[in-house]
Amino acid sequence: MSAPLVVSIPHRLGKEEALRRLKHGLTRAASSVPVLKVDEEHWDGDQMTFRVRALGQAASGHINVGEADVRVEVVLPWLLQRFAEVAQAAIRSRGQLLLTKKG
Repeated sequence: MSAPLVVSIPHRLGKEEALRRLKHGLTRAASSVPVLKVDEEHWDGDQMTFRVRALGQAASGHINVGEADVRVEVVLPWLLQRFAEVAQAAIRSRGQLLLTKKG
């Protein structure tokens, strides 16, 4: 098993507002990436576990929402590891968008 891809996204919203925004926006954000499909999403307090599929490959991970940051950990199958840098940039970009836009 490979080491997880880890992305930390700082925010100034506080935990409750960050949770609210993520719970309402994650599926919508994922749907804007044509090759990505969310298979499973489960929230337990301030942590979400998920399973996604991209290019026919499944990846799983979790998101921890804190007072000042959101930490995303994803374990990529070996076929998707070559896209790790692209995935990391996309996660950071979409996460920042969800955590900084008004609403």
